[in-house]
Amino acid sequence: MRIKVCGNTQLNQVYAMDEMGVEFAGFIFYHKSPRYVVGRIGEEELKRAKLKINKVGVFVNAGYDEVMNYVEKYGLYMVQLHGDESPRLCEKISEQVPTIKVFRIKEGDHIDWKVREYKNVSDLFLFDTDWSTYGGSGKKFDWKILDGAHINKPFLLSGGIGIEDAEVLRSFADGKHGPNLFAVDVNSKLESSPGIKDMEKVKAFVEALR
Repeated sequence: MRIKVCGNTQLNQVYAMDEMGVEFAGFIFYHKSPRYVVGRIGEEELKRAKLKINKVGVFVNAGYDEVMNYVEKYGLYMVQLHGDESPRLCEKISEQVPTIKVFRIKEGDHIDWKVREYKNVSDLFLFDTDWSTYGGSGKKFDWKILDGAHINKPFLLSGGIGIEDAEVLRSFADGKHGPNLFAVDVNSKLESSPGIKDMEKVKAFVEALR
């Protein structure tokens, strides 16, 4: 099962995750986030880093030019759109770089209706817990909400996932949506403080999941 660790602000920690075999590292380019990466990892520093890990830029309601500017400056491999981006913007960005569209899920949501306009304009979906502000809540939504959906697209599962969830994640991967579960997205449950990962917890999560 692939792993994406989001909210990174320390390049040495990204190198360590690369050595562990983590496939994706997320970097947040939303200035209101406590994990805002600008000014904490330099543009050229990240762009020229010798990494196998895929660098994912996370954006909230940013315009096309802003997103593509960061993609070029930081050498990003993939873009994650975490706001209220229109299908047209998603399509325009995905024509240039692989794109993840995030959907914030709450009880009673109709998943098929929620994603319907984005199926053909993004490469991947990410399902996260709905929250009053943009960004992670550190809480899980009820994954059973996805049971009745016909997603038929690779997706990432996010929202308050930690070491204790390894077994239930494996069960989820064996279920209906397992073939489309592209990766698991983790963040705050593996931190010592916002943007600073607890590397022992990251290592334990990787080992527990695999």
